[in-house]
Order: sequence, then C-alpha cells, then structure tokens
Amino acid sequence: MQDSCAMSMSSPFAYPGELRMQENLDRITIRAPAVLQEFAAMAGVTFNGEAPWDIQVHDAEFFDRILTKGSLGFGEAYMDGLWDCYELDVLFDRLLSADIDEKLKGLHRLRLLGEIARNRLTNRQSSKRAFQVGKQHYDTGNDLFECMLDPTMSYSCGYWEHASTLEQAQLAKLDMICRKLQLAEGEQVLEVGCGWGSFAHYAAQNYGVEVTGITVSKEQQKLALERCKGLPVKIELMDYRDLKGTFDKAVSIGMFEHVGTKNYATYFDAVRHAIKKEGLFLLHTIGTYKSVQTIDPWIDKYIFPNGKLPSAMEISDAIEGYFLIEDWHNFGQDYDRTLMAWWKNFDSAWPTLREHYSERFYRMWKYYLLACAGLFRSRHGQLWQLVLSVRERNNIYRSMRPSAPSQ
Repeated sequence: MQDSCAMSMSSPFAYPGELRMQENLDRITIRAPAVLQEFAAMAGVTFNGEAPWDIQVHDAEFFDRILTKGSLGFGEAYMDGLWDCYELDVLFDRLLSADIDEKLKGLHRLRLLGEIARNRLTNRQSSKRAFQVGKQHYDTGNDLFECMLDPTMSYSCGYWEHASTLEQAQLAKLDMICRKLQLAEGEQVLEVGCGWGSFAHYAAQNYGVEVTGITVSKEQQKLALERCKGLPVKIELMDYRDLKGTFDKAVSIGMFEHVGTKNYATYFDAVRHAIKKEGLFLLHTIGTYKSVQTIDPWIDKYIFPNGKLPSAMEISDAIEGYFLIEDWHNFGQDYDRTLMAWWKNFDSAWPTLREHYSERFYRMWKYYLLACAGLFRSRHGQLWQLVLSVRERNNIYRSMRPSAPSQ
C-alpha cells in the first residue's frame, strides 16, 4: 500500500505562476467589507493580492460566510471553492499570530456566548459520545492514513531534533517515550488511545514489554491487530472509563485532546487506579497557550467532534491529587514539520485516494493539515509530554532527553 501512495502530482487547486496575474485581474472587482480588510491588514494579508499567503477570492459570498458564521464559514467557504491561497500554512500562521481569530469572535458575540453556555451545561465527551470521534475521524479509511503517515502509522507529533525524515522523527519519538517510561522487559504496559498500534508494536518489539492498548475506533483496532500479530499485544475497543486491571506503566499519546475538561478527574482517576505505585504514566498531548472555553467550530464539525485542547493550567489543576509531575517537555514546534510532512504525503497520494474520496474532501483535508501547521508555527498550539508518578513512589525519577540520534 505504501508504494501506491508514493505517486506525485501537483494539487488540483494549485495555480501555475504564469496564471496568477490574470486570475487576480479577473477578481479585482470583488471587494471585501472594510472590517475584514482591516483584520486582514493586521496580519499582512490582502484579498486578491500578490503575496503567496494572500487570499484569492473567487466569489463574494465568501465574505458573507465569514460575517455570518465566523471561522466555520471561513473553512466551509474554502471547502466549497469560494477562495484559495497558495500558502495556507503561512496564511494561518499570520492570522493566528495577529490574533485575528479572537477579533472574528468579537463579530459573533451571541453565538460565542451560546457556545460557552453549551460547553458548560453539556458533557460533550460523555461515555455515550466517546465513540463518535472514532467513527467520524479515525474510521475515515485506513487507506488514507496509510498513505499520509509514516510506516510506523504514528498519528502524533514526531521528534525532529536529529531526524531528517518523518519515519526517523516518529521512531525517535517512540523510543524517547519508552526511555522516559524506563520500560523493562516483561513489564505490563497500558496504552490509552493506541491508534494503529505504533507504540505497542515498537515497545513490544524493542523493549520486550506486553502492551494492552485501547481505542474507540474499529478501523484502528483492526489494523493494529494485524500489525502487531505475533507480538505480546492486545488491542481492545474500549472507552477509558471501562478500564480494568493493573499495569506497571501507562502511556497516552494524542488521546487526551478528546477527554474534555469535565472528564479530566475521571480520566486521571482511571489511569491512577490502573498503575502500580512504583509505576509511571506518560501523557503526550496537544495543548493551547492559554485557557479557552470554546473550541473551533470548523474543527469540531468536520475533523474532531467534541474535542477540547487543554491549557497548562487546566492539566496541572486536574492532575492535583492523582499524580506528581516528574517531567514536562514541550516540543510543539516539531508539530509544524510533522504536519507539513503529512500534507506532502497526502497530496502526493491523491491520484490514488481520489478514487474513494471527493474533491471537497481533498480541500477539507488540505485545510485541516495546513491550518494546524499554522497553529503550531504561531505557537498558539503546543505539544507536551508529561511524566507522572504517584506520591507513594519511592524510586527517584531522572528526567531525560535524547542527546544523539536513535539507532
């Protein structure tokens, strides 16, 4: 499958350089409302301008979408082909660095207040909704993720300090996690949110541990079981609230973003009761640079339903009483490079994937990957690895970082 995904072609929505001037002239009569021109100017962005990060407007309805639906309308208008941008990642870096997202929220105060109220009154990540993100996102298609990801099938930030390829970055990340957890042969390891089995496969094969992984995605479970065949690995379709058993170590890579603030205490309590007192828990999660009460409506509707990115304060508050923080490692800027590598793989594989996915899906996925790259480049997005222990632990924990490329 990997070979068939290596085909290359330019994006069907990219514009050759020699056509740019004429297309801009064709759109010159489309004028943006003054308030949107003002916001764009704050980020150094122009509508129908010459810079590669400028927004090329094809239909004036684009502006109505933003004014009435905010960031949701911005994303949907892109999916519908109402606008384009040669460098979406740079555009989002500029918009977020200038806090244009916050300024847009000011145009939709009533909707924002309603969203805050809904999040406060409703547990959007309840056990009844736990499997929704699995069905909508992670079950999209294993063919898609096999083409986009590296051979380890890691769908989380790689560690690029000594890496020159996506696979090297992901292997470095997996090995770093194993060493931070001080894995020893024969140990029982719990993985909360196991994806397609990348960590389980690596840890079992290279550190001789037995891994029990849980996921809310049927497609992930199916492929993870295939990939880990012959290794001491179990993959179960299960919500973290149904955990049973006791383990030497625990890890959660890129799953905490789906837990939700209302469930943090339940989550940490479940993991705390799942590990022995001398054990360690490594939490790998995306975070935000400040606490927010809302989530991006476009991401919520089309990519990760019911997701919620934590802030550092929200995590530290939730951990209190359950775990001690032994180490907190931030390498969020590595996610920018990881996402750009995923985008390159996805775009190159499109000639194969387009047989099963629509052109609108292509635009949605492109928008998702490149907008997220801009999120981390602007440093609005963070990537944290926390090593946690229980207070009763007697062994001293020594923090570590890779000092040389992993072999």
